Amino acid sequence: MLQGGGALGAYQAGVYDALAEAEIDPDWVAGISIGAINAAIIAGNAPDQRVAKLRAFWEGITANPLPDWAIASDALLPKGDLARSLFSQLSAISATLTGAAGFFVPRQLHPWLSPAGTLEATSFYDTRPLRTTLERLVDFDRINAGETRFSVGAVNVRTGNFVYFDNTTHLIRPEHVMASGALPPGFPPVEIDGEFYWDGGLISNTPLQWVVESSPRKDTLAFQVDVWSAHGEVPRNLAEVATRQKDIQYSSRTRANTDQFKREQRLRSALGSLLSKLPPDLHESQEAKLLSREADKKVYTLVHLIYRARAHEKHSKDYEFSRLTMQEHWRDGYHDAVRTLRHPEALERPTTLDGVATFDLAQEGRE
Repeated sequence: MLQGGGALGAYQAGVYDALAEAEIDPDWVAGISIGAINAAIIAGNAPDQRVAKLRAFWEGITANPLPDWAIASDALLPKGDLARSLFSQLSAISATLTGAAGFFVPRQLHPWLSPAGTLEATSFYDTRPLRTTLERLVDFDRINAGETRFSVGAVNVRTGNFVYFDNTTHLIRPEHVMASGALPPGFPPVEIDGEFYWDGGLISNTPLQWVVESSPRKDTLAFQVDVWSAHGEVPRNLAEVATRQKDIQYSSRTRANTDQFKREQRLRSALGSLLSKLPPDLHESQEAKLLSREADKKVYTLVHLIYRARAHEKHSKDYEFSRLTMQEHWRDGYHDAVRTLRHPEALERPTTLDGVATFDLAQEGRE
């Protein structure tokens, strides 16, 4: 389960790198926004090609605002929080002014000067380069063959309804992935079958609910890879206020939603036990049939991997597309996953009454 978060999505690629190395092969990937793009690359390639294609995507859309020879020299790399913060701000400004190769480019004409009703009038950037990138790196025939289930969330602009495009119910095309990442007003809405869609993160930035509530329910081991942390310090200035606001807005209350799911699953489990004790003549009653649809004895293990931003990362961290920072995010995701997989209890079948176990290395505090 891959959260939205722009440039922070390289962390998810690093997590998948470690899972692939451990030969943990998901049979379902679900994502929002940048998570949808990572999910498409994973589902749309053979297992032995996925990490290479993820790396091709992330290396393709990132660059450094400094010359390559400066980045290659360790002595010239920015060091310390102040230097790294300035470097990151420079990189974010570069992305704002020039876009990200193979992802998005600024519109030549300002939206306010474009005719009303056109896509150019509703966004600052053109995302057509992303379609070309997706067509190059993703085998959509493979996604639609259904070997790996694939789900991406988006919002219908006209109705405001949250929808999931899923290869069990839709023929997935590049526009479904692009719609999930069409965050306004930066990116334009994406038209699919006569309707226009925006980024799913406008309503929910995490596909947790879609996965755990899908039917038929199955015993599930899920890796929830989030790039925004709901927990943080009280801001001390306006810059920190902007950063903290974005963290809270896009974290989608991951732990609160997990706790709510655990409560619901505890009720389903208790209901299943209660129904099994009913006398035979009551099993065929309308009430029992209705309740049996909600009864559930399935088990769920939710492994949380949550990116913890570095001290120098500020409000612009989700559109800071430098190669240097991308590589750091990738390494952080890889090492967090490796450390998590050292704990066999993270992958064990739950034995609790509710049938739900959660594991978060940061919260468990073992390393």
